[in-house]
Amino acid sequence: MKVTGVETFVLSVPTPKPMALQYPLQKLVCAEIATDEGLKGLGYSLVFGGGGAEAVHAYLERLKPLLVGEDPLMVERLWEKMFRADMGMKKQGIAAYALSALDIGLWDIAGKAAKLPLYKLWGAVTDRIAAYGSGGWSKYSEQDLIAEAEKYAALGCAYYKMKIHHDDPRENRWRVEAVKKAVAGKMRLMVDTNQRLNVRDSIRQAEVLEDLDLVWYEEPTLADDIQGIAEIQKHIKIPVATGENNYTRWEFRELIERGAARYLMPDVCRANGFSETLRIGRLAAAHSTLLSPHVVHELSLHIVGALPNGFLVEFIDWAPKDLFEEMPACKDGHFRIPDRPGHGMALAKGAKAKYAA
Repeated sequence: MKVTGVETFVLSVPTPKPMALQYPLQKLVCAEIATDEGLKGLGYSLVFGGGGAEAVHAYLERLKPLLVGEDPLMVERLWEKMFRADMGMKKQGIAAYALSALDIGLWDIAGKAAKLPLYKLWGAVTDRIAAYGSGGWSKYSEQDLIAEAEKYAALGCAYYKMKIHHDDPRENRWRVEAVKKAVAGKMRLMVDTNQRLNVRDSIRQAEVLEDLDLVWYEEPTLADDIQGIAEIQKHIKIPVATGENNYTRWEFRELIERGAARYLMPDVCRANGFSETLRIGRLAAAHSTLLSPHVVHELSLHIVGALPNGFLVEFIDWAPKDLFEEMPACKDGHFRIPDRPGHGMALAKGAKAKYAA
């Protein structure tokens, strides 16, 4: 089998309320990989909020000729070829998003060729994955927060994650307490600073929240400052979660070696695709660290289903019904991994034209 071509494009997808208060749209940078045997693979990277999607698309165009004429089942070899291309271009940020889309598409072909869903191709642990409801954006009112948490609770989710972006730590506590009271007995909460705080202020914020039985305290300072994250974890009682803005196994190795986090959160659309995310997950397993991948739950399910240290997938209910042919459904707080070959996702008929950026 040989790759005969790669079509790339960007989709701009409006988000529903109340998420639209914070992010009016999302962008998907997509790659459709064609082969001489008729099998096709879909790869995509979700660019949250859309910023930088055009730059990701430009580098995707740069990488795609590296695959043409190659055997798409040699996924690891092609990953190395892409990762080692342009050695002056570190495979983080924009370059990693682009590589991820192609790697995801190659694995989709590999699963279809084997007639297996990816989690089974990789050696399945489970086909049923627990999810946490995610959102709680800073522009939400108290009523928006509670309504969203209750929506996820009605789907059986036992966890809800919300943002803590206010400058006053007491205001953040008040918002968390309001949600906690509303879903008492049904859900535990996580909080996310989204890298907004320095080390000192992050420790102070965590101290204000430490009696609320939080599952984790996410991205407590800049993702680049691994030493700073470790310093925060050392001084607070809430477990730290981080990793959505880290891109390679070597960054995650440092997080692990410094004891910086109890939960690691690679994003398959950022962490150089399925290939590198699996390596990160297995590295975490060797250090008894749980993996809870960032967003794109429809893809992340396969990672968590193939790893013994998989914990939760992040469920953000944002995609319109006419974007994909079928999205996995959340029932009783869990997703059943689809048994369709590959990653099981396909764009709905007409979606490419409707949402073309």
